[in-house]
Amino acid sequence: MSLGSLTFRLGGDLEIRRLGFGAMRITGDGIWGEPSDREQAKAVLRRAAELGVNFIDTADSYGPDVSECLIGEALHPYSDDMVIATKGGLLRGGPNIWYSNGRPEHLRISLEKSLRQLKLERIDLYQLHRIDAQVPLEESLGTLSDLRNEGKIRHIGLSEVNNEQLAQAQKVVPIVSVQNRYSIGDHEWESMVDACEAQNIAFIPWFPLAAGKLTAPGGTLDQIAKKYEASVGQIALAWLLKRSPVILPIPGTSKVKHLEENMGAEKIALSDEDFQTLRELQA
Repeated sequence: MSLGSLTFRLGGDLEIRRLGFGAMRITGDGIWGEPSDREQAKAVLRRAAELGVNFIDTADSYGPDVSECLIGEALHPYSDDMVIATKGGLLRGGPNIWYSNGRPEHLRISLEKSLRQLKLERIDLYQLHRIDAQVPLEESLGTLSDLRNEGKIRHIGLSEVNNEQLAQAQKVVPIVSVQNRYSIGDHEWESMVDACEAQNIAFIPWFPLAAGKLTAPGGTLDQIAKKYEASVGQIALAWLLKRSPVILPIPGTSKVKHLEENMGAEKIALSDEDFQTLRELQA
């Protein structure tokens, strides 16, 4: 895999390394509360930066607020090329409990809070975490567009949307990224990957390591991993990197060793034959 294929120009002006870091897992169980070891969580973030990761994805709802605060504590002042993406539009009711709030006043308050917690004057990529069924999409995105015009947001993205919603959003404001669930074992949003590639929009798969029963010992994925002297997780990430040049995988972890293993996926160049074999597998 060439060096050029491992980078992506987000929004046309932010050159980032495609294999980034998702900062959801540095919080407590159920993505709720503080991690069991704050210093270890910050060590993971610092190690990611040392390894050259310059795209970190988080959200105000991770904790809530915990992930953003840890990023600010661990990495500020940021390197010149570091891109911090965050999200707003989800509230928490407890561990693993999420619900939408896309009201303009809530999004504005959330954005201001994220700026403080991340110690930033502008969010490079601010994503609507979920479309709120009780609020017209035009109102939610209209607020984000206003905040962009005020210089507090650089680019705007969406999470968990279909092709029709993406088209609707693009009539309101330019959209530079879509974050949907997608992995070697979950192809539900295959058409969205293709739509994003056609428009040079970043596709950020969450749960990028999910492979379900494909991870069974002795199975095809396991056999291919052994062929490349790699872990199953590394092959899953290498597959995503080969799937489309607009895919930006953001594997998350709370362990430095696991982080280092994940980053090794960039060195794996899957053959076209192995890529297609894996693509046809059903999780």
